[in-house]
Amino acid sequence: MSKIKVGIVEDEMIIALGIKEALIEIGYDVTEVANNYTQALQMVARENPDILLLDIQLSGHKDGIDVAQVVKTEFNIPFIFLTANADAETVLRAKAVMPNAYLLKPFRKNDLYTSIEMCLHNFSHLKQTQSQPEPAKTGNYIIKDAVFIKQGQYFHKVKIDDILYLESENIYVNVHLAKGKMLVRTSLQDYLDLIGSDNFFKVHRSYAVNVNHIESINSEYLVINGQQIPTTKANRDQLMQYLRIG
Repeated sequence: MSKIKVGIVEDEMIIALGIKEALIEIGYDVTEVANNYTQALQMVARENPDILLLDIQLSGHKDGIDVAQVVKTEFNIPFIFLTANADAETVLRAKAVMPNAYLLKPFRKNDLYTSIEMCLHNFSHLKQTQSQPEPAKTGNYIIKDAVFIKQGQYFHKVKIDDILYLESENIYVNVHLAKGKMLVRTSLQDYLDLIGSDNFFKVHRSYAVNVNHIESINSEYLVINGQQIPTTKANRDQLMQYLRIG
């Protein structure tokens, strides 16, 4: 589990430092500030941020919209456009790259948090099929190889491969990690659909496991991280077949 990393592309350094300070206070990890097209793409490639705050108007021949076009096609991460006053032509160009959120200058710390949450929702929602739960209903968003789980006011980034197993508890699911667990409001099947990973296998009506973390299996349960997880005979037989054991 790690903090969400936010990339900043802003050519007005006073504004950029203010954004960076506000993000750190909220609880995000923050990249070094990039202030032009070239620096922005170098920063994204080097630091691999989860979300990008991208000023539309940058110094130089290429602006934030040009950055967004490359980010969208080559890096596939969500981005938020920062803008003050923009002419009609710029607005049309900005709409064409379909940003996941907008943030109007000047803005407050609460505006940053709200825009990032909207950005996560909009980006993740585009990745979901109609058969999967709405991200807004689960409070969990998928971006690349991680799920962003909302706990209280903040989102926490959890690599899908780091999830040991899922445990259903009435209308909640416990997401078990090597160090602790996180609680989400959804059904077990809906969460499996959200994650969409072939490494997760349902072994019981209340449990689904990450097969990469199984330590041992017997006729009654399997063990992950020292914890005994019950299995049904039918599910265990399917798991053994899946793992090509026996």
